Amino acid sequence: MQRPFKLLGVQQIALGGSDRDRLRKLWVDLLGLEVKGEFRSERENVDEDICRLGKRPFEVEIDLMVPIDENAKPKVNDPPLNHIGFWVDDLPAAVNWLTENGMRFTPGGIRKGAAGFDVVFIHPKANDEFPLSGEGVLIELVQAPAELIDIFKKFQYQI
Repeated sequence: MQRPFKLLGVQQIALGGSDRDRLRKLWVDLLGLEVKGEFRSERENVDEDICRLGKRPFEVEIDLMVPIDENAKPKVNDPPLNHIGFWVDDLPAAVNWLTENGMRFTPGGIRKGAAGFDVVFIHPKANDEFPLSGEGVLIELVQAPAELIDIFKKFQYQI
Protein backbone atom coordinates (compact mmCIF):
# COMPACT_ATOMS: atom_id res chain seq x y z
CA MET A 1 0.00 0.00 0.00
CA GLN A 2 1.45 3.36 -1.03
CA ARG A 3 1.24 6.14 1.55
CA PRO A 4 2.05 9.81 0.93
CA PHE A 5 3.94 9.97 4.26
CA LYS A 6 6.35 7.98 6.46
CA LEU A 7 6.54 7.39 10.17
CA LEU A 8 10.15 8.22 11.05
CA GLY A 9 10.37 7.05 14.65
CA VAL A 10 9.08 7.49 18.18
CA GLN A 11 8.73 11.16 19.10
CA GLN A 12 7.25 10.79 22.57
CA ILE A 13 5.73 8.57 25.20
CA ALA A 14 3.25 10.16 27.61
CA LEU A 15 2.91 8.60 31.05
CA GLY A 16 0.20 9.53 33.54
CA GLY A 17 0.03 9.36 37.29
CA SER A 18 -1.81 10.98 40.17
CA ASP A 19 1.32 12.15 42.05
CA ARG A 20 3.81 14.39 40.23
CA ASP A 21 6.47 13.96 42.93
CA ARG A 22 6.35 10.16 42.61
CA LEU A 23 6.59 10.37 38.81
CA ARG A 24 9.61 12.70 39.09
CA LYS A 25 11.24 10.47 41.72
CA LEU A 26 11.04 7.45 39.42
CA TRP A 27 11.73 8.94 36.00
CA VAL A 28 14.03 11.88 36.82
CA ASP A 29 15.78 11.07 40.10
CA LEU A 30 16.12 7.29 39.76
CA LEU A 31 16.15 6.68 35.99
CA GLY A 32 17.92 9.89 34.98
CA LEU A 33 15.59 11.62 32.54
CA GLU A 34 16.28 15.33 32.06
CA VAL A 35 13.39 17.76 32.58
CA LYS A 36 13.48 20.19 29.67
CA GLY A 37 10.19 22.01 30.24
CA GLU A 38 6.70 22.08 31.65
CA PHE A 39 3.25 22.35 30.11
CA ARG A 40 -0.09 23.13 31.72
CA SER A 41 -3.50 23.21 30.05
CA GLU A 42 -6.80 23.62 31.87
CA ARG A 43 -8.64 22.63 28.67
CA GLU A 44 -6.71 19.35 28.47
CA ASN A 45 -6.73 18.87 32.28
CA VAL A 46 -2.98 18.31 32.30
CA ASP A 47 0.05 19.52 34.22
CA GLU A 48 3.17 17.85 32.88
CA ASP A 49 6.93 17.71 32.98
CA ILE A 50 8.44 17.40 29.52
CA CYS A 51 11.51 15.18 29.84
CA ARG A 52 14.19 14.09 27.42
CA LEU A 53 15.75 10.71 26.73
CA GLY A 54 18.78 10.82 24.44
CA LYS A 55 19.96 13.67 22.24
CA ARG A 56 18.72 15.17 19.00
CA PRO A 57 18.08 14.08 16.38
CA PHE A 58 17.08 10.81 18.04
CA GLU A 59 15.79 12.30 21.28
CA VAL A 60 12.56 10.86 22.63
CA GLU A 61 10.29 13.09 24.68
CA ILE A 62 8.85 11.49 27.82
CA ASP A 63 5.89 13.42 29.24
CA LEU A 64 5.07 12.90 32.91
CA MET A 65 1.41 13.89 33.17
CA VAL A 66 -0.86 14.50 36.15
CA PRO A 67 -4.43 15.78 36.04
CA ILE A 68 -5.10 19.30 37.26
CA ASP A 69 -8.48 18.07 38.55
CA GLU A 70 -8.69 14.36 39.43
CA ASN A 71 -12.47 14.41 38.82
CA ALA A 72 -12.39 16.14 35.41
CA LYS A 73 -11.91 14.74 31.93
CA PRO A 74 -9.76 13.91 30.14
CA LYS A 75 -8.19 11.70 32.78
CA VAL A 76 -4.54 11.93 31.71
CA ASN A 77 -3.53 9.37 34.33
CA ASP A 78 -5.98 6.66 33.23
CA PRO A 79 -4.59 4.59 31.64
CA PRO A 80 -1.06 5.29 32.92
CA LEU A 81 0.34 4.94 29.39
CA ASN A 82 -1.54 7.97 28.06
CA HIS A 83 -0.34 8.01 24.45
CA ILE A 84 2.57 7.38 22.11
CA GLY A 85 3.73 9.89 19.52
CA PHE A 86 5.43 9.27 16.19
CA TRP A 87 7.42 11.64 13.98
CA VAL A 88 5.81 12.00 10.54
CA ASP A 89 7.51 13.51 7.50
CA ASP A 90 4.32 15.14 6.09
CA LEU A 91 1.59 15.60 8.69
CA PRO A 92 -1.07 17.21 6.45
CA ALA A 93 -0.65 14.45 3.85
CA ALA A 94 -0.87 11.82 6.59
CA VAL A 95 -4.08 13.30 8.01
CA ASN A 96 -5.71 13.64 4.59
CA TRP A 97 -4.79 10.12 3.49
CA LEU A 98 -5.73 8.47 6.78
CA THR A 99 -9.06 10.36 6.88
CA GLU A 100 -9.83 9.28 3.32
CA ASN A 101 -9.17 5.71 4.44
CA GLY A 102 -11.60 5.92 7.39
CA MET A 103 -9.34 6.93 10.30
CA ARG A 104 -10.97 8.74 13.22
CA PHE A 105 -9.10 11.67 14.76
CA THR A 106 -9.80 13.48 18.02
CA PRO A 107 -11.47 16.92 17.79
CA GLY A 108 -9.20 19.90 17.20
CA GLY A 109 -7.40 18.91 14.01
CA ILE A 110 -3.74 19.79 13.46
CA ARG A 111 -2.51 22.16 16.17
CA LYS A 112 0.61 23.16 18.09
CA GLY A 113 1.55 20.59 20.71
CA ALA A 114 3.21 21.10 24.09
CA ALA A 115 6.71 20.87 22.55
CA GLY A 116 5.88 23.40 19.82
CA PHE A 117 5.46 20.98 16.90
CA ASP A 118 2.30 20.56 14.84
CA VAL A 119 0.39 17.51 16.10
CA VAL A 120 -2.82 15.58 15.62
CA PHE A 121 -4.25 12.63 17.56
CA ILE A 122 -5.72 9.40 16.22
CA HIS A 123 -8.75 8.56 18.36
CA PRO A 124 -8.50 5.33 20.37
CA LYS A 125 -12.03 4.28 19.36
CA ALA A 126 -13.73 3.99 15.99
CA ASN A 127 -17.31 5.06 15.30
CA ASP A 128 -19.88 4.63 12.52
CA GLU A 129 -18.51 7.53 10.47
CA PHE A 130 -14.84 6.58 10.89
CA PRO A 131 -14.42 2.79 11.23
CA LEU A 132 -10.64 2.90 11.86
CA SER A 133 -8.95 4.03 15.08
CA GLY A 134 -5.95 3.50 17.34
CA GLU A 135 -7.55 0.24 18.55
CA GLY A 136 -7.66 1.41 22.16
CA VAL A 137 -4.46 3.47 22.00
CA LEU A 138 -4.33 7.26 21.67
CA ILE A 139 -1.72 7.88 18.94
CA GLU A 140 -0.12 11.27 18.34
CA LEU A 141 1.31 12.12 14.93
CA VAL A 142 3.93 14.88 15.12
CA GLN A 143 5.32 16.88 12.19
CA ALA A 144 9.04 16.17 12.10
CA PRO A 145 11.33 19.19 11.74
CA ALA A 146 13.22 19.52 8.45
CA GLU A 147 16.54 18.61 10.10
CA LEU A 148 15.16 15.26 11.24
CA ILE A 149 13.62 14.50 7.86
CA ASP A 150 16.96 15.32 6.19
CA ILE A 151 18.85 12.99 8.54
CA PHE A 152 16.49 10.13 7.79
CA LYS A 153 16.84 10.80 4.06
CA LYS A 154 20.63 10.90 4.39
CA PHE A 155 20.70 7.48 5.98
CA GLN A 156 17.95 6.26 3.64
CA TYR A 157 16.00 5.12 6.64
CA GLN A 158 13.14 2.89 5.58
CA ILE A 159 10.20 1.85 7.70
